[in-house]
Amino acid sequence: MTTNAEIRHPGLAGVLSLIIPGVGQIYNGDFLRGVFWLIVTPGLWIGTGGFFGWPFHLIAAYTAHQRAKDKNARLAW
Repeated sequence: MTTNAEIRHPGLAGVLSLIIPGVGQIYNGDFLRGVFWLIVTPGLWIGTGGFFGWPFHLIAAYTAHQRAKDKNARLAW
C-alpha cells in the first residue's frame, strides 16, 4: 500500500514546471533533472531570443507530468 507522501500528482507537476521549468521535476523527486531544466530553459530563452525557449518550456512541463504518471504506475505494482 502506498502513502500519500509517495504519490505524485501529474497535473501539479506539469503546472509547476509550466510556471518555472524544473520545479515539477524537483516535486517528483528528480532533483538533477529539475536543475537541468532550471538551467537549460532560461538559457535557451535568453540565448535564442525566445525562439527555442518556449518549446523547451513546454517539454519541461510535459516530462514532469509524464514522470509523475510513470512513478505512480510503478507504485501501484
